[in-house]
Amino acid sequence: MDTGDGLAIVVWTYGATLVEVRVPDRHGRQENVVLRHARLRDYEDRRGNPYLGATVGRFCRNIAYGKFTLDGRSYQLDLNDRRHHIHGGAYGFDRVVWDAELTRTADALTLRLRYLSPDGDQGYPGALAAETSYRVEAGGRLTFEHRATTSASTIVGFTNHAYWNLGGSGDGGVIDDHRLRLNATHMLPFDDEFLPVAGPAPVHGTEYDFTTARRLGRTRIDNFFTLSDPAWAAEMSDPTSGRRMRVVTDQPGIGLYSADRYARSRAGLCLETGAWPDAANRPEFPSVRLDPDGVYTSRTTHHFTVD
Repeated sequence: MDTGDGLAIVVWTYGATLVEVRVPDRHGRQENVVLRHARLRDYEDRRGNPYLGATVGRFCRNIAYGKFTLDGRSYQLDLNDRRHHIHGGAYGFDRVVWDAELTRTADALTLRLRYLSPDGDQGYPGALAAETSYRVEAGGRLTFEHRATTSASTIVGFTNHAYWNLGGSGDGGVIDDHRLRLNATHMLPFDDEFLPVAGPAPVHGTEYDFTTARRLGRTRIDNFFTLSDPAWAAEMSDPTSGRRMRVVTDQPGIGLYSADRYARSRAGLCLETGAWPDAANRPEFPSVRLDPDGVYTSRTTHHFTVD
């Protein structure tokens, strides 16, 4: 998908996966800025693929012990992260082939992907009609949109799991010199199993304070930040290439992971907009419930510019 003005993407139907995002640097040189594998079988290998570019669902991030209760009924989900559930289970949305349809308007290209998740899939109640869209617009804008309806009350929270390296992902470089700014004064404290242990805590005075733009350096990030308002979520830039990315979302939080445990350590920064971790078991967190008379929606836009 290519707008002809510098922004182009590649998407595969396997996992509704974002494989490439090609944008120009300050000299006009176009490069891919998301981590990718070379072959489909590499995406199918869970041991070596940390959800690169995948659409994650039915629920992104952790659910403690894979359990939650709706209307007095308890549900047990697939346990694929030791004794917990993560990113929709061992055969979540990242592991299935989606139907795809491409449409074109005067100012945008939209790829709409659909998948029907059956009742009981990975333990989730309700048949879920899921839709993920990638829209490329003139002016360097890439938008992810998620939508879902259900046949029975359930929980829903999608995300996209792309890892960004604005220096160009193919040269083996790391993200340490990238600059990051977050619209987040608070984050969720985790235990050693990456489950929230309390409500939002201030980032001020910690190594995770990115309220003003600063160099990432060697900061190891695998955290969830609660967003201060819906105006914007994150700004990321690479001083060498001049590429800059601004992320705007309607979601209540953003997870960040600096890929320290990936085979190419720190080769990219994952920015996962979406629901709060373990929200199904935390009534004080923003609700992730979806009923048959409702529609789940999520929208995140990435705007690319150069300095």
